[in-house]
Amino acid sequence: MDPFDAGAGGLLKQPKSVWATAGASVVAFMGIGLVDPILPSIAQGLDATASQVSLLFTSYFLITAVAMLVTGFVSSRIGGRRTLLLGLAFVVVFAGLAGTSGSVGELVGFRAGWGLGNALFVSTALAVIVGAAAGGSAAAILLYESALGLGMACGPLLGALLGDASWRYPFFGTAFLMAVGFLCIAVFLKEQPKPARKTSLLDPVKALGHGGLASAAASAFFYNYTFFTVLAFTPFVLNMSPYRSGAVFFAWGVLLAVFSVIVAPRLQKRFGSLKVLGGSLVVLAADVLVLGYGSHTAAVVCTILSGAFIGVNNTVYTELALGVSDAPRPVASAGYNFVRWFAAAAAPFFAPKIEEWTDVHIPFVVAALTAVAGAAVVVVRRKALTLPQALDSARAGRTPAAEELEPKHATEDSVTVFAN
Repeated sequence: MDPFDAGAGGLLKQPKSVWATAGASVVAFMGIGLVDPILPSIAQGLDATASQVSLLFTSYFLITAVAMLVTGFVSSRIGGRRTLLLGLAFVVVFAGLAGTSGSVGELVGFRAGWGLGNALFVSTALAVIVGAAAGGSAAAILLYESALGLGMACGPLLGALLGDASWRYPFFGTAFLMAVGFLCIAVFLKEQPKPARKTSLLDPVKALGHGGLASAAASAFFYNYTFFTVLAFTPFVLNMSPYRSGAVFFAWGVLLAVFSVIVAPRLQKRFGSLKVLGGSLVVLAADVLVLGYGSHTAAVVCTILSGAFIGVNNTVYTELALGVSDAPRPVASAGYNFVRWFAAAAAPFFAPKIEEWTDVHIPFVVAALTAVAGAAVVVVRRKALTLPQALDSARAGRTPAAEELEPKHATEDSVTVFAN
């Protein structure tokens, strides 16, 4: 079945509850890149250094990483709908408070609370979309990944448009949009059945005892350091107005969306997941080096191009994390994300520090080396990371055969992924 078919069960013919959840997901993903174009403005407005302002990402993703151990525990007890609403409520409150901050310390603290809410919401959203969607998981997953790409693309654009007047307005705007999402989900989404088995806090950690899942998480850890060096540190290097910076990262997000949803599955189907992932990581490393050492124009071009490689990597890593072990998908995803989001917290902190200790080029050298390290893990651990061939091919093509080859306990209503 073509997931874009507007007929029954197609991507465009979904219940209101699915569209409400997908719409709120777009705004949730917007929050990740929202502050990108206004980082210099925040630094100026709060009289803070680049390393201090970069803590907005560090606090956000540090809380997100730890929250990965909690989200499954919560949702398996109170249900998906209530978990979504709880997460949205946290985001509304803390995004609004972030706009009132009088110091960078307050802003970092409110951003941490925002991260907890986003973790609760986004880690549950795909499970809810798959459970409520018409026509099976193919259209639902495509809709979710489209929401991710659209959110990552529009976040910097919204940040630029609102942030040109004041760095506070993007935070208030996000709080308003998420409040609308809260109301839509409260009205249109009915509670879904709770999982038969409750998830414990230690289940995700135990799942990492599987060599394949641990290898995927380790490789993704190195990759995420590169990813978030580009996302959190590059705006200071480009040193552009909010509008120009927002345009750059909007183009970056568009490439991320296109390559994640359309290009990556085709590459996987033709070459296999591991070859695609290893090659994409090496090319990303080269791109980051040129970004760090090239002219300003080259830095802009390479920033945009990195979105293509990041989109491919996000999709392939998700496929590996969900299929390489026999753990239930929510548990495997939580363990995998618990590891990799620590790198997302580390990169925004260390990149400016490395610049202070050395020069502006070296943070990108480190980012290139971590991308190569991620590729090295893929090569060295390729046997542990190899998916069953039929499953790898079916997933890459998003075909129904993928569902038939899933472990029996990995049912549709147990899917959980966080921001790919």
